[in-house]
Amino acid sequence: MTPAAVLSAASGVALVLLSLALLLTVLRIIRGPTLPDRALGLDMLVAIAIGLIAVIAVRTGFYLYIDIAIALGLVGFLATVAFARFILARGLSPERRTPGTTEIPQAKPRPSQAGRRKRKGAR
Repeated sequence: MTPAAVLSAASGVALVLLSLALLLTVLRIIRGPTLPDRALGLDMLVAIAIGLIAVIAVRTGFYLYIDIAIALGLVGFLATVAFARFILARGLSPERRTPGTTEIPQAKPRPSQAGRRKRKGAR
C-alpha cells in the first residue's frame, strides 16, 4: 500500500468520525438539560470544527486552512470565557444549589464611594 493511499484512507476515516461527532454534539446542544451543558457542547463543537479543518487541510494540501483553524480556536476560547461569565452572573444552576435552600447566593454589595471619603487632614 502506498503512503498516498494510507493518507487518503486515514483522512477519509477521520472525516467520517469527526462528522459523526459533530452530529452527536449538535444533538447534545439541542437536548442539553442545562445552560452549562449547552455551553460545553458549543465548546466541543468548536474543537470538532478545528479537527475537520485540519483534516481537510491535510487532505487537500492547502495548509492555509491551518491558520483558519488557529483563528477559530482563539475565537472559540473567547466565546467559552464569555459563556462562563454569563453563567456565573446568572447564579448557580438548580442542580448545584445546596439541598433545602431556595435562594441563589448573591454577592455582597460594595460600599459606595461616598462612604469612604477622607476627611480633610486625615491620613
